[in-house]
Amino acid sequence: MRRRLVTFGIGCALALALVAAAAGAGVVVASGPSPFSGCTADNAGAQQSLLGSTLYMNAEPEMRSTINPTDANNIVGAYQQDRWNDGGARGLVASWSKDGGQTWHPVALPGDTLCSGGTYDRASDPWVSFAPNGDLYSISLSFDVFDTHNAVIVNKSTNGGESWSPATEVTADNTAGLDKESITADPYDSNRVYAVWDRFLSPPGRNASDQGRFHAASYVEQTWFSRTTNGGQSWEPARVAYDPGTHAGTIGNIIVVLPNATHDLLDGMVQFADHKAPLRGAQIAVVRSSDHGVTWSKKATVIARIDPSFFGPTDPDNGHQIRGGDLPDFAVDPHNGNVYAAWDDDSLNGIDSIFFSQSTDGGATWSAPVKVNQTPTNIPTGDQQAFTATLGVAANGTVGVTYYDLRENDNAPGLPTNAWLVRCSANCANAASWGNEAHVGGPFDLEQAADAGGYFVGDYEGMTTSGNVFQPFFGMAVDGATDPSDAFFTTIP
Repeated sequence: MRRRLVTFGIGCALALALVAAAAGAGVVVASGPSPFSGCTADNAGAQQSLLGSTLYMNAEPEMRSTINPTDANNIVGAYQQDRWNDGGARGLVASWSKDGGQTWHPVALPGDTLCSGGTYDRASDPWVSFAPNGDLYSISLSFDVFDTHNAVIVNKSTNGGESWSPATEVTADNTAGLDKESITADPYDSNRVYAVWDRFLSPPGRNASDQGRFHAASYVEQTWFSRTTNGGQSWEPARVAYDPGTHAGTIGNIIVVLPNATHDLLDGMVQFADHKAPLRGAQIAVVRSSDHGVTWSKKATVIARIDPSFFGPTDPDNGHQIRGGDLPDFAVDPHNGNVYAAWDDDSLNGIDSIFFSQSTDGGATWSAPVKVNQTPTNIPTGDQQAFTATLGVAANGTVGVTYYDLRENDNAPGLPTNAWLVRCSANCANAASWGNEAHVGGPFDLEQAADAGGYFVGDYEGMTTSGNVFQPFFGMAVDGATDPSDAFFTTIP
């Protein structure tokens, strides 16, 4: 959401080395020096002085990754580069590997911001997706901070992320209301690529607080959609895919493509409504298209209700917000058609936990949610929090979910945080089937991360699979003074 040509000093390099060592064998840094360190085009000084914004140089949060179906050694992950505290970053970077993740090569996505040769002040919400022919697509939310102009922008790469096409605006307007876009290349048709986002419209305007907007006389946050059917040569006009009604909205939209005969699309999201709407509260939900996005179901299928007052995890030591605990992830098994959803909620004893549900009938019905994180329960309540669920499905059907938790927190300064992977190979609707927990990375001190509506390594993270190997692409905090966070990659059989 909106909300280096740098030489590392000895202290920063040591901190990075310690984080990498703590992460475990095989964890590598996938990000690099900021390509925007010398940028003056976005007038960062004016943003700081006039808006009171804080720039976290070298902060590289919020990852998403994808793997080339024509070359399993080609993995690409995108992330924000140089995060602002009040929304967005100076640009987006996509880092590519062609040796299975052993080495990484960051490339700035062109035209997303002023610092990358475009016209917008900032960019956010990076997402990448490979088509079955090896074409690669990225998407950006780009926006200005001194007016309300914003856009959803797409880039394309035909060489595995080494270079990118000029930016293409899929949509642009003056609402300052576009948010949380994602992109999905159809795994069954290289010509089709789907983009989805939400668009917020509310009378109070740009500067109203979220609560002020939600209690306005009227607001709506619809799901919007566009697609290309010619491999990115052109994009269809943006249109509403799902309208939850007034005093209601959606966020965190992700499209998955089913392996059925018609290759139906499911768009998963959080939908929410305030006390004035017929459907009150918040739910994890999906809508469906059986014609590649031309039309969509008018009513969402609810997977689970979530606590509408849930605002994500907090630092148990000081009560400070941790950013990254309020969006779901979705995945589909291309072999049997099972669809999976994972998300954070505090509906179990008020503790932020990771929940899972599955559908074995193409998204029509869903299993009762089960808690899957393996965080110990014999520790203080605040240290039991788990957040930022990311899904992956291995070739043999094993489902994996990554998350962060605070189980190693103690009375010492800082907030030790770890990333974990938990797996299920069968009967995943049963909580007892989840286990086989593996350490992904950490501990790292989350309090060193950029403070962007809370300690921030991302509203979401990435994970690919290759055969039966899970490949998390994730963020960890490093050094708050010089290098708040980096992107990391590892493999877990």
